[in-house]
Amino acid sequence: MLEMSSYEHKVASMTPEDWRPLLDLIPRIEKTKSFGDLPDIKRNKDGNLELMTSEPAPVVRDFRSIASNLGIMIPFDWGDWDEGRQMAGNPEFDYDSVGIPAKCMLITAIIRNDRFCEGALISAFRSGLILRILKAIKRQVM
Repeated sequence: MLEMSSYEHKVASMTPEDWRPLLDLIPRIEKTKSFGDLPDIKRNKDGNLELMTSEPAPVVRDFRSIASNLGIMIPFDWGDWDEGRQMAGNPEFDYDSVGIPAKCMLITAIIRNDRFCEGALISAFRSGLILRILKAIKRQVM
């Protein structure tokens, strides 16, 4: 992962070809009917409560892997990033109004949040948030 000081330079230097693996997921995401199962609590046959973990669809797992391999994940205090929380929480937010670094910070925050709140990444796919971010990146780099 990059340090914040190198982050904007790294992202700005990426070519459309560098972005292709991530942007090639757009048609797959658009065709996906189920992004996976969210965690749930169910009773087993003995009547005991059982925690069912989330099971992301292949496109969700691929997204996480590609984002990590591209080097767009950056260590920052995503939990205190109120601007990002406001962007992600507003289904009408115009992702074309922010630069690629902010979009990559959102991707980082969503993926990191999934480690602490299992199912957050699946939910971001279900809501269309990931697709909106990726389409905005594509418009900016292609």
